[in-house]
Amino acid sequence: MLKMNEDSNSKNVNINPALYLIPVTLGSANEQVLPAYNLSVIREIKYFIVENKKSAIRFLVSLSKEIDIDSLSFYELNEHTDLKSIGNYLEPLEKGKQPMGVISEAGCPAVADPGAAVVAMAHKKHLKVVPLTGPSSIILSVMASGFNGQSFAFNGYLPVKNDERAKKLRQLESRAWNEGQTQLFIEAPYRNAKMLETIIRVCKKNTMLCIACGITCPDEFIQTQTVEAWKNFDAERIQKIPAIFLLFKQQ
Repeated sequence: MLKMNEDSNSKNVNINPALYLIPVTLGSANEQVLPAYNLSVIREIKYFIVENKKSAIRFLVSLSKEIDIDSLSFYELNEHTDLKSIGNYLEPLEKGKQPMGVISEAGCPAVADPGAAVVAMAHKKHLKVVPLTGPSSIILSVMASGFNGQSFAFNGYLPVKNDERAKKLRQLESRAWNEGQTQLFIEAPYRNAKMLETIIRVCKKNTMLCIACGITCPDEFIQTQTVEAWKNFDAERIQKIPAIFLLFKQQ
């Protein structure tokens, strides 16, 4: 992976004690999507709350070889973490007045991400929270879809069972048509083709569907067309690639 430019703007920056929300790339090179300022903040942080320690370390190493990983402390917060056990995670910031960082697996932390729990805890403790600039597949997909960017809803993963999934899709499609609200959802990459197949079977022919895959990456694919038009698409092109699906009414 290419390294972020380590110019004078990324060094010797004094930061305030706060919980810094640190975006991670979606798979592309750091300097393409992350400001140099982020590195200057990261250099000053010794305590990190992360979704996965190994991937967080890989990310930090990719930013700069000068970061001393052995001097850092990591607290894991993911779907397997008992939220009752995270009460002491913010002690370095709360008691020691040390800046802390939150790192997700990809994209922006605390957005469709377990990190939201520790951010909520920080606010309850009246601790300063600072979001840093970085890529969000949710926002980027809305930007590229051509759909309503003033009213949209991210719905996460849809049900796995066929009948429940079909019911949910109809509900989202109804909101898109009746409320003019863009509806976003995701799927496990290896089930993208199955998701597209279900959308084609369940939704109206003239409902608009955007599929945004591999955003900011070399294999990026973003296309908007009617559900009917998607019938002729080779779904293998999006299989196993992280994707956002967006539904909207015909314009």
